[in-house]
Amino acid sequence: MSKADGAQPLRILGIDPGLRVTGFGVIEKRNGKLEYLSSGCIKTAGEGGALPERLKAILDGIAEVVATQQPDQAAIEKVFVNVNPQSTLLLGQARGAAISALVLANLPVAEYTALQIKQAVVGQGKAAKQQVQQMVRRLLNLSGDPSPDAADALACAICHAHGGQGLGALATAGFRVRKGRLV
Repeated sequence: MSKADGAQPLRILGIDPGLRVTGFGVIEKRNGKLEYLSSGCIKTAGEGGALPERLKAILDGIAEVVATQQPDQAAIEKVFVNVNPQSTLLLGQARGAAISALVLANLPVAEYTALQIKQAVVGQGKAAKQQVQQMVRRLLNLSGDPSPDAADALACAICHAHGGQGLGALATAGFRVRKGRLV
């Protein structure tokens, strides 16, 4: 039996990429139940720091999380096209640094859109950040709301644990998005 079928625990690392703050969250899926293990944020030098150093901080930070938490799989949020193309490119580079750390650790990497993640956790693709935080808190039985970046990363891991298919494992292939919902 494989870890994916639920017989053995499956440790999943979720990542919410960002150039200033990259959130991470680690959960374990065992017999269909989710358990919180760890979460946090990797913060870079901010606007004043040089891009290569910021990307290295993300790569090193994710590598450290992988080394300490020993995940079996990873999930990362896909970049959306922003109004500002420069911001989109920078976010893509941060995401690339995180993916590089995962690939260097030989982890399988799944990618999910923000819509898929919110649909899987909240049941609605246009959910607000606060709704995501509250649902992550409930689903993982946490004593308080995680920070927004850590909550997004944990939500990404939860989405992956649910097969990336949303609530009730509904396949999204062939559906369209209308007003934040799959139709």
